[in-house]
Amino acid sequence: MSAHSEIAPFIVPGYNEVVIADNLIAATGREFCDTQEQTADAFSNKWSRFDYEADGFERRVQRQKAWYLKLYGFESEAGLKEYLSGCRFILDAGAGLGYKAAWFAELCPDAIVVAADISASVVNASKQYRHLPNLLFLRCDIGNLDMFADDVFDYVSCDQVIQHTADPHATFRELVRVTKPRRDASVYVYRKKALPRELLDEYFRDACKQYSHEELMELSRQITELGKVLSAVDQEVEIPDIPAFGIEGGKMTVQRFLYWNFMKCFWNEELGEENSLMTNYDWYSPSQAFRYSEEEFRGWIEEAGMDIVHFHKEKACYSGRFKKVE
Repeated sequence: MSAHSEIAPFIVPGYNEVVIADNLIAATGREFCDTQEQTADAFSNKWSRFDYEADGFERRVQRQKAWYLKLYGFESEAGLKEYLSGCRFILDAGAGLGYKAAWFAELCPDAIVVAADISASVVNASKQYRHLPNLLFLRCDIGNLDMFADDVFDYVSCDQVIQHTADPHATFRELVRVTKPRRDASVYVYRKKALPRELLDEYFRDACKQYSHEELMELSRQITELGKVLSAVDQEVEIPDIPAFGIEGGKMTVQRFLYWNFMKCFWNEELGEENSLMTNYDWYSPSQAFRYSEEEFRGWIEEAGMDIVHFHKEKACYSGRFKKVE
């Protein structure tokens, strides 16, 4: 029995869908708003640059897996495997290249994993992971999962994605809706940064809407080069607190000081130029990349009536695993 036929009973009757291949479904008969259309294009362009066979790809995957365990309170991959063993249906909302959904499918071969994404990345991902019979790809807007009935998934994961949806708070409620009672949803949001960085980010968020893909790539190259040059200056300096600007003091390099407080200029020697470039592109290209305070994020959780299983915070983000109690 295919993964599609397994999940079919939980799809709302009358919902329009097109089965493109055994493991790939596209939502039909609906349009995205302008900003979501731009977001879909930006991420389609981004993910199309990645080569599953490239040397740096596996390093990226292993780095992301390790961070995932930390973000959502799993002590090890073995711990995640044990946790998923009780799941029948798993949703990876905002699956991108599909490697985390494939990870879930490999760890829990008895579950059906649905990897949903707004971008065309799901087409390539469905080909790359066609060997996994329990993995299904769905192209749709994760902010509108009305193809699914309530209380379908035993585990919902929305990692590093929700901030790019048209209304992240509404998307959070939608993810909770499709989560089964007494089951968990794991969600990550961008954290608000210092005031100068927030102002610059907002300016470029608006300005970049007018940029072509080629112009955004060139901007990202320039910013990546800046990050690389600044990272070469490895001497730490003592930065004073400036509360009015939201700047937290302490010892840090010049690159880290500028990165957290003025502009994102990512560089990581281990990941290399292409991955660093795409990290910067990921920040500047989408027309939507909302940021939140801890109070705002916790407000979503409280409003949804969810219990906090694990809550994580660092300079870049807030994340956690939350149990649906009703």
